[in-house]
Amino acid sequence: MEKTTRRKRIPYGMMNFIDVREDNCYYVDKTRFIPMIEDANKYFFYIRPRRFGKSLTVSMLHHYYNILDADNFEKWYGDLYVGQHPTPERNSYLIIYLNFAVVNAELHSYRQSLDAHCNTEFNFFCDIYAQYLPQGIKEGLNAKRGAVEQLDYLYKECYKAGQSIYLFIDEYDHFTNKILSEPSCLDDYRSETHGTGYLRSFFDTVKAGTYSAIKRCFVTGVSPVTMDDLTSGFNIGTNYTLNPQFNEMTGFTEKDVRDMLEYYSTTCPFNHSVDELIELMKPWYDNYCFAEECYGRSSMYNSNMVLYFIDNYVHSGGNLPRYMIEENIRVDYNKLRMLIRKDKEFAHDASVIQTLLQQGYVTGELKTGFPAESISDPNNFVSLLFYFGMLTISGMHKGETKFTIPNQVVREQLFAYILDTYHENDLTFDSYEKRKLASGLAYDGKWKPYFEYIAGCLHRYASQRDKQKGEYFVHGFTLAMTAQNPFYRPVSEKDSQEGYVDLFLHPLLDIYKDMRHSYIIELKYAKGKDSNERIEQLRRQAVEQAERYASSESVQKAIGSTMLHKIIVVYRGMEMVVCEEL
Repeated sequence: MEKTTRRKRIPYGMMNFIDVREDNCYYVDKTRFIPMIEDANKYFFYIRPRRFGKSLTVSMLHHYYNILDADNFEKWYGDLYVGQHPTPERNSYLIIYLNFAVVNAELHSYRQSLDAHCNTEFNFFCDIYAQYLPQGIKEGLNAKRGAVEQLDYLYKECYKAGQSIYLFIDEYDHFTNKILSEPSCLDDYRSETHGTGYLRSFFDTVKAGTYSAIKRCFVTGVSPVTMDDLTSGFNIGTNYTLNPQFNEMTGFTEKDVRDMLEYYSTTCPFNHSVDELIELMKPWYDNYCFAEECYGRSSMYNSNMVLYFIDNYVHSGGNLPRYMIEENIRVDYNKLRMLIRKDKEFAHDASVIQTLLQQGYVTGELKTGFPAESISDPNNFVSLLFYFGMLTISGMHKGETKFTIPNQVVREQLFAYILDTYHENDLTFDSYEKRKLASGLAYDGKWKPYFEYIAGCLHRYASQRDKQKGEYFVHGFTLAMTAQNPFYRPVSEKDSQEGYVDLFLHPLLDIYKDMRHSYIIELKYAKGKDSNERIEQLRRQAVEQAERYASSESVQKAIGSTMLHKIIVVYRGMEMVVCEEL
């Protein structure tokens, strides 16, 4: 059907609010949070995982408060919530915007890089606000040395001119990743963030500026590590990360996603209903909760992944994207490599990730901040995984916060890097051989070579420490390996609400419509010294459980027209001794 109105562009990858508004993009209105921010404390800290819409939110706030953008208020905000409910402080500030993501994270060159970035932004500030500032301010600024001296000079000159500054700092914790990847540089890091260190001095100067011209600050980051190190030098800031009032400020609610799909369903060809698309997207992109009080009432979708999906769907004429995970996100998840290796440094019985695989959840105290040198404390490590988006709040358990893996995107990345710690790039399904094994499983029903390959890798790469974990290692390793198969979404017993199946390979029939085979795997483990009678007992238990789960409504609905195979696998120690189909 021909459409007479121009369809709104999908703002996938866009972080500039003005571009989104002027290029006829679909915008999920987050301006209703502006009055809440204005009512909150004036020095606002906010942490969210990468690719969750923080930068676009900062850009939206930047232009709302910028004194230079007053004439564009109606054009950019008029049809949004805040356009109908403007606040007293709109378009009343001079804006300093600093993006620490562009600052070199190498600590030995961090000061020089920070100075260069701030010098560029401070000179830009002097140029665009020249009409509001004293004459000669730019020359005076450049006579000062370094970011600390220049910021001190700048806010004092603004104060004398009667001007108010709104300071935005995006990714203030950018250099934290260096500490996670190279623990050997912890001493250098401590010297920069404690005492008279340069980073500490910079935030001390920001704090000093709040007594005069710096009237508001909005600071974003990914982790709380440096907040604890730096903000005792800036202890007037308030961390709103876990505040239920701001749970939905970034990311998309299900209503946001549904409204977007409804809009595009009226402007371009759709081969699925909105409900069908929601059902497909939900296990991959949903289930983030950032405030314990919101658990069970509100969950958030990763906004970047939703836009990736809809962009691909719309521009392919209503066909589902072949890959549910955006390729670029793998770069962002590279920090997971650091986290997995940090986790493996813990004592055997304190491995957070192993516990997560073992029981489907972990518990702990959700920290608002902690020093970098305390990252190895299990509670702090659990919190770090939460802030990075690897875990989500799932209620309470025995008086502690309960955390689970939020969705399939995170699960796939997490398992990929777990395998990577066993043997660099050798266990992912990237090679021709491994792709053929996965394809044979999905299309030809060749299940035995697939599970024999997993068993061979498990036996080859298991360490003595892994062998001590026994059943939990075997189950976790198998789940991690199947998570790399592009044709299935593995569902483990921890995710299932009915039956006791160890693993259901849920076929992705919406993407691979010609798939012919699906699988239930009952996985049993016996100790290395257990008898053949014990093996047979476990095998019979597996048969009973597989038969029961195969008849469940959820499985019958999921398998569609595929042939369901019920596979029994029994390990004795690290050796697979049973691999058969019922």
